[in-house]
Amino acid sequence: MKKPFAYAAIRLVPRVEREEFVNVGVVLYCQMFDFLGASTHLDPARVQALHPDVDVDAVRTALEAWTRVCGGDATGGPAARETRLGERFRWLTAPRSTIIQPGPVHTGMTADPAGELDRLMEALVRLG
Repeated sequence: MKKPFAYAAIRLVPRVEREEFVNVGVVLYCQMFDFLGASTHLDPARVQALHPDVDVDAVRTALEAWTRVCGGDATGGPAARETRLGERFRWLTAPRSTIIQPGPVHTGMTADPAGELDRLMEALVRLG
């Protein structure tokens, strides 16, 4: 049976003032399936096409924090210690002006949140 879910693309905005971005991941939350997950993929060539001086290793480290927060890993900081998945999702999707930003939150219906996360990664990040 399909249940509602919410998701947002994770964007890398190398030069915030230019507002250009590359999708580098997706975060997905489905309350009815008690699911919160993030998947990321960093293509250095795409990133460096926007800004050749991007510190790719620092970006990878920042993206790893998104998956740690979703998994409740304490090394993800205070948001990761939040016991309610919905609160973690809202923290991750709150607007920010750093080079890693969430896109707008969208909704859908799914019977398989993990499969939906994979599908969205292909469609929005890997462009497969």
